[in-house]
Amino acid sequence: MPGIDEARDFIAVRIAVLTVSDTRTPEDDKSGNILVERLKAAGHALADRDICTDDVDKIQARVRQWIDDASVDVVLTTGGTGLTGRDVTPEAVEALFEKRMDAFSTVFHMISYPKIGTSTVQSRATAGVAGSTYIFCLPGSPGACKDAWDGILVNQLDYRYMPCNFVEILPRLDEHLKRTKS
Repeated sequence: MPGIDEARDFIAVRIAVLTVSDTRTPEDDKSGNILVERLKAAGHALADRDICTDDVDKIQARVRQWIDDASVDVVLTTGGTGLTGRDVTPEAVEALFEKRMDAFSTVFHMISYPKIGTSTVQSRATAGVAGSTYIFCLPGSPGACKDAWDGILVNQLDYRYMPCNFVEILPRLDEHLKRTKS
């Protein structure tokens, strides 16, 4: 049965948060604030935080900086995963993935469906790995960020969560690169 193994020590990871929006500011970024509050409450470190407009090149540049930064283990983006013309986060970030995490989207939609019904099909939440960095692209709504964190990430980013979690394989993500991220 899945759950926390109290015999294991908690290992904090370093998480960067990127809000993708043409209209949000640090003062009104509810979704970014929710993610920062939750990651800190879970015991993780906020490595960096930024707001970027809905522009493929700008999104890619910012996420690439964090992929290349040894002090960042995880990137969380919020916003730009919908269906409108300005929603380009998946296009920008998936191009950086070395490996896609298809099940993330599936589980996210399973969690969302009981809460918002078929409206969940309008989200293109996605996740993957680039270099030795996990990347999760979440919708821009505060509710969706809560669902993704509370329903998936809080456990998968906890080394104590069994039978397996993202933290325990973090040191092996870059085996193919023949380098080690500190």
